[in-house]
Amino acid sequence: MIRILIADDEEAIRSGFMDYAGFLGFEVTQACDGMEAVALCREQNFDVIIMDVMMPRMDGYIAVKEIKKIKDIPVLMLSARGEEYDKLFGFEVGVDDYVTKPFSPKEVIARIQVIVARHSGTSAEPPHEVYTFGGMVVDITARVVTLDGVPASLTPKEYDLLFYLVRNKNIALSREKLLTHVWGFDFCGDDRTVDTHVKTLRGNLGCYKDCLVTLRGVGYRFEDQC
Repeated sequence: MIRILIADDEEAIRSGFMDYAGFLGFEVTQACDGMEAVALCREQNFDVIIMDVMMPRMDGYIAVKEIKKIKDIPVLMLSARGEEYDKLFGFEVGVDDYVTKPFSPKEVIARIQVIVARHSGTSAEPPHEVYTFGGMVVDITARVVTLDGVPASLTPKEYDLLFYLVRNKNIALSREKLLTHVWGFDFCGDDRTVDTHVKTLRGNLGCYKDCLVTLRGVGYRFEDQC
């Protein structure tokens, strides 16, 4: 299990990422500023650190310098600033990668897997992830959905939506949660976006459309006994 430390002074960003990463099986610890991040690194071991730049008490660059003095932990820098000199300075202090806010949790997880694999010298290839529901096969790794042996024709966002629903099968998911985890923190749309995509996804799932259950006033649920 990959152990992640996320240091950011915005609680919503920390909790949102922890929710997503925790669901995928990662162990996540949070720090609200650079000083807390350094203290946690003295006490615990982590496989990777997600470090915000602008934080109270101690900013991310100084925190990275202090952490590198005691442990060799790879760092993914997170910042609202995207200027080239900021990124170059981050690489100079030992940052492994750089993501500009607002960010997609999926992108951050993908970058983390590459960073950890590179740091440990192992392959970054993930395990094959396949779910079968009667004649519907959802192959997330290959990004293929087949219905009674026939490949389904889905848009990229329909694939993302279905994959997230399948991974959370039999769990009630609010429209807000779906927007956050499928469309990302930077998406500016509303609940109607989810409803529209669910409607078109159902149309493309044929006789398996009833797997997508509407929860009035809440959102949706994928049922594996459809």
